[in-house]
Amino acid sequence: MARFIIHVSSLGPDGMALFPFILVRKPNPGLVLINHERIHLRQQAELGIVPFYLWYILEYLIRRLYFRTHYAAYRNISFEREAFANEMDLNYLKKRSVWAFWPYMTTDKR
Repeated sequence: MARFIIHVSSLGPDGMALFPFILVRKPNPGLVLINHERIHLRQQAELGIVPFYLWYILEYLIRRLYFRTHYAAYRNISFEREAFANEMDLNYLKKRSVWAFWPYMTTDKR
């Protein structure tokens, strides 16, 4: 899967995956950030881009109602939970199974 890293200095977050691109705020992003965003690219590839973003937004809205804050809702989106849990393992994508985010749907962190 081709990955293209694009520097966007006005980007709000440090990074964002928009298949097949990784947008980054800083010109030299770290390996952990790139790995986090590559996990999202894999999620997008297996679900499809439009279904991924529809699911992401719907899950965010539900979790926002539950947690009441943007940060807690964002950190508890299943896609983010998988990415944050495995971003430091630079070999994660080599061993990741399909739909590996699914177990993160059923649990949340307060």
